[in-house]
Amino acid sequence: MDKWTLFKKITRFGTIPVMLIPVVLGTVGAYVWEGSFHPFLFVITLVGAVSAHLFSNMVNDLWDFRNGTDTEAKNTPGMVSTNSGFLSGGLMKESLFALMTWSLLALAVACGLILSISSGWETLWFVAAGALIAYFYVAPPLRFGYRGKGYSEFAIFVAFGVMPVLGSYFVQTGEFSLKPVLLSIPVGLLTTLLLFNHHFLHWRADEQAGKRTLVVVWGERRALVFSRILLFLSYGSLIVCVVSGVLPVYALLALLTVFAPLQVYRGLEPQNASLAYLPLMGASQQASVRCGLIMALALLIQGLI
Repeated sequence: MDKWTLFKKITRFGTIPVMLIPVVLGTVGAYVWEGSFHPFLFVITLVGAVSAHLFSNMVNDLWDFRNGTDTEAKNTPGMVSTNSGFLSGGLMKESLFALMTWSLLALAVACGLILSISSGWETLWFVAAGALIAYFYVAPPLRFGYRGKGYSEFAIFVAFGVMPVLGSYFVQTGEFSLKPVLLSIPVGLLTTLLLFNHHFLHWRADEQAGKRTLVVVWGERRALVFSRILLFLSYGSLIVCVVSGVLPVYALLALLTVFAPLQVYRGLEPQNASLAYLPLMGASQQASVRCGLIMALALLIQGLI
């Protein structure tokens, strides 16, 4: 296995579209609404956001391993592990894994410092908030991803919706606005849905390890109801963006992306085997990425017409 392939597996690199899309949305919004686009700042924003996202993936693996959650998922029959497997499978020393983890955070902070010089010190608030959310999602003493009160869902919505869209908009314009906040809601909610649905894959192991996700707290049946509600809230917020003038009317084409997850929901029972949720995970990620891309494309077309 070459080093690049190894790096992608360790960091779960395939998840980065859910971070790239909101950065692109915020940047396109800055160009369309304010006529502002700086390619160098866009590249640095992308590098910083991706580094922060990969740090989040790895620090979650690190602390889920230390907390015993990943080991429990690995040893519980029928559960689907969503970590990289390098720690729980004994494929990498914890010290080396931790070094890679903190190196990614260092790169993200370095990008933030560059952007703060170019766009304003307020950029550092995004850097600090992102680092704290990523770390304390599973790390003590907060471990809000383990508390089952909706803290983790709110954190995901902020970290993959409001912060990257508003942050990338601010980097380009040096200003804050309500428009990018509204623009962030559909993709933020869809990414929250994606992360919420992934808990179905190993919720029984989470329960045994003391990780109280909302799926554990509510139970499978009620959590599935909430999952569907979250899906409709996501697309409802897209309609709000169009009605409020944040997006052009042809952005409603993004509503077509709802059908993939809806089709999967129809095949689910109130209680299901963990493997039955893999298609829901795939459909959720597909909806999040495709909806965001259509939104960005529609906004860009509006700016070019």
